[in-house]
Amino acid sequence: MIQIKNLTITHKKDNRVLLDNFSMILNDGDKAAVIGEEGNGKSTLLKLIYDEELVADYVDYTGEIIRNNSVIGYLAQELLPKEKEKTVYEFMCELPDFFEFTPQELAEVGKRLRLSLEFFYSEQLVGTLSGGEKIKLQIARLVLRNPDVLLLDEPSNDLDLETLEWLEGVINDCEIPVLYISHDETLLENTANKIVHIEQLKRKMEAKVTVEKAGYRDYVERRIHGLAKQEQMAKKERQEYEKQQEKFRQIQQKVEHQQNVISRQDPHGGRLLKKSMHRIKAYEARFEKEFENMTEIPETEDAIFIKFGEKAELPSGKTVLDVSIPVLKVEERILAENVELKVRGPEKVCIVGKNGCGKTTFLRLVAEELKERKDIRVSYMPQNYEDLLDMRMTPVEFLAETGDKDEISKIRTYLGSMKYTADEMQHKIADLSGGQKAKLLLLKMSMSGSNVLLLDEPTRNFSPLSNPVIREMLKGFRGAVITVSHDRKYIDRVADKVYELTKNGMVLREDRT
Repeated sequence: MIQIKNLTITHKKDNRVLLDNFSMILNDGDKAAVIGEEGNGKSTLLKLIYDEELVADYVDYTGEIIRNNSVIGYLAQELLPKEKEKTVYEFMCELPDFFEFTPQELAEVGKRLRLSLEFFYSEQLVGTLSGGEKIKLQIARLVLRNPDVLLLDEPSNDLDLETLEWLEGVINDCEIPVLYISHDETLLENTANKIVHIEQLKRKMEAKVTVEKAGYRDYVERRIHGLAKQEQMAKKERQEYEKQQEKFRQIQQKVEHQQNVISRQDPHGGRLLKKSMHRIKAYEARFEKEFENMTEIPETEDAIFIKFGEKAELPSGKTVLDVSIPVLKVEERILAENVELKVRGPEKVCIVGKNGCGKTTFLRLVAEELKERKDIRVSYMPQNYEDLLDMRMTPVEFLAETGDKDEISKIRTYLGSMKYTADEMQHKIADLSGGQKAKLLLLKMSMSGSNVLLLDEPTRNFSPLSNPVIREMLKGFRGAVITVSHDRKYIDRVADKVYELTKNGMVLREDRT
């Protein structure tokens, strides 16, 4: 059991409160999903529960975290640079008692993750593994540690479809408490029985946390219904208030007029009118007090807003991609052979496949080929954002081309539509959350007027509340989209065609998921 009492977390750089007086108990059997928009402090909360030192550089906190001597298994959203430089074997050796596990025990864990026994002893650098293989490696080390509590920061990132289903089973069958962050709506729908919703209201000046014992879909539907009902009631009460105020104003004007006319001719009548005015004022004061207790208009975080302009349109039938790769490999390791793919016009193509099969490698090669084309405008979102982002720059600096006053003003407006605060616009990109970095790349694509988008796991760092906006934006995009994704709702709602990358090339999937 983990208990949190009156926890307040404040960002050191801009004194923004991420969590305010937050309390919660995490019990056995709880599958508590932490949801909320990008940059709201979800990862910070998990890091703080695990080890205060992980967040000491950028936040202060008050309150109490009672861990009850629990062995906590923590899966970070990103591996540290020094961890990426280790071999897989060295990474596993950091697990206490690693050498006491029998080959049979290691093989059993590997089988559940579709990792061979030899993988745990591999000399391959962790940094060269695919995104999914990195997640599997970390999960394997967690499982072997036999923890009392699991804290999982984006465990579904980069997992292939089969392993996602395995992960759902792990969470559902887990008897110990699990507190996890995920942007995969299907995984949330299939696993969560408690929701921790972190919000930043009033332009991120007010922090709010809602904890509810409910499944994800029930929580979202009940929240939407409750907010709509509250807003309707609040508007009705305010309409009644305005009617009453108008009535008071009319009566007051009438009495004041009568006072001015009568008081000079009839002092007694003037005194009566004065008493009437006192009564009216008393009624008005009482009504004002009642107004203070009216139903509040609900405060919610607005959805992000992004769109692509008319320049993004591609004519139907135009050849966007016609590629044939005899051998797809990383260094000397052959991933696939005879890889062919054709994309025409404004098609939305999604590529799926098992972790490590070469999807990211393939998309990177496609990006290198297409960027040389003069008849199309191509933008690429890599799986590793650092491939394109200069971590030392601010978001404004990254987006600026000329740096003139009008351009900077326009950029600030665009960043505001993506829910950046004025302070966050001046933060170094290195200090931003994964979701905020993803927003930055999407915004760059939008401003560039690209009509071909190459996206490697585009929804992986957006909140489940923002992902519907991203799906609608890409579905309505008039250019071509070539995506690597395991996001089941994205595949279902956006993709026109789904290809699986296998050892023998691309295979068109009829079932789409």
